[in-house]
Amino acid sequence: MPNKPEFNKNFPDITESNNLYERSTGLIPAYTQTLAKGPTQWIKGVAPKYLKKGKGSHVWDVDGNEFIDYNMAIGPIVLGYCYDKVDEAIMKQLTDGITFSLMHSLEVELSEKIRSVVPNAESVRFSKTGCDVTTAAVRVARAFTKREKVLCCGYHGWHDWYIGVTDRDAGIPASTKDLTFTFNYNDVDSLIQSIDADTACVILEPFVFEEEKNDFLKEVYEVCKKNGTLLIFDEMWTGFRIAVGGAQEYFDVKPDLACYSKAIANGMPISVITGREDVMRLFDKDVFFFTTFGGEALSMAAAMATIDEIKKKNVPHFLSNQGQKLKDGYNKIAAGLKMENYTKCSGYNCRTIITFDAIAGNPPEMKSYVQQEMIKNGILWSGFHNMCYSHTDEDIDYTLKVYEKVLPLLKKAVDEKNVKAYLKGEPVEPVFRKTSNFNIKPKLVD
Repeated sequence: MPNKPEFNKNFPDITESNNLYERSTGLIPAYTQTLAKGPTQWIKGVAPKYLKKGKGSHVWDVDGNEFIDYNMAIGPIVLGYCYDKVDEAIMKQLTDGITFSLMHSLEVELSEKIRSVVPNAESVRFSKTGCDVTTAAVRVARAFTKREKVLCCGYHGWHDWYIGVTDRDAGIPASTKDLTFTFNYNDVDSLIQSIDADTACVILEPFVFEEEKNDFLKEVYEVCKKNGTLLIFDEMWTGFRIAVGGAQEYFDVKPDLACYSKAIANGMPISVITGREDVMRLFDKDVFFFTTFGGEALSMAAAMATIDEIKKKNVPHFLSNQGQKLKDGYNKIAAGLKMENYTKCSGYNCRTIITFDAIAGNPPEMKSYVQQEMIKNGILWSGFHNMCYSHTDEDIDYTLKVYEKVLPLLKKAVDEKNVKAYLKGEPVEPVFRKTSNFNIKPKLVD
């Protein structure tokens, strides 16, 4: 019988997941389309590999096992799976069509709606994925400033201009790598040391998990303004989640350009670049940024309905409240067990992370052990609390009860210095070994 979110005696049966996995071997490189969903991020032999459906905050795998989900499709699900108001908007539009031979009225209507809530949205353009619009932002910044270099902080997608700063840089020309550099979050001096007269733009995630300190974002804004460099906010995670108008509303910092995706359409594929009209005007003719599916109507209908619900229900406030219960609850349990020196939950309440310190052992093994036991008890867990509007009080209460059961197991394994012996499969792997804390100063131009 499939497992449910309860204190199950046995680990879930994942026979059908394993069958599909075998069928994909050699057929789908890396097995997955999204790295965070793939087998390297889940303990092998225990975690399900394929999901079949979702409703609210719960998902079901292909073997019928039910889980409370704290991944939310790696960010896009902000209201909940199969959220009625959004699905109704999609189905209504579906009766009229999906993609057309001319522009669709929703392109104007959605642009107006975004302009009404996003502070810097003098102009708006659409595409399908996050890296589409971050790359468009970098390109138009280079065109506007007539400069070439880019400074970045955070994760900005798989395109050449960014991925060359990571250790997954195979296939990226050296000439491209030589144009992008990094600076460190909450360290304005690292930005000042790196920026120069050929820096076209600074692009950063307003936050990942580390909380902003000492008005860092306002300091970044001032450094960019003084240098004639455009500031770009990558708001894939913060947009429509930390506040309706995103991080620029929350922190009261208006960047020159901003990029959105994920939460804006509750799972439908759409991305947005917003910004100053004088910069965005270059997309008229000077900068080429067009795509067949940029005006696809189902996603726009979903975005219209999602933004309306986020505003009407004050979803950011709800996410913060529910997320704080989990963050505070986890840290209280860890402190009660005297584990707070090596595991904690941190970050802004709408999206928190649980970390494990190497002083207690191997962090991937500790994470894998907790993941293993959470999955056994009906919680799809990868070390994050990505909150959605459908996470109920019952979900939160049950999750904290599972933490009360699982953390003592981790403590016992750590005390024995033998976490690996408790693993039922191979531990998770890191996504990138190097994406931050390595400030690189741009090369001087002779």
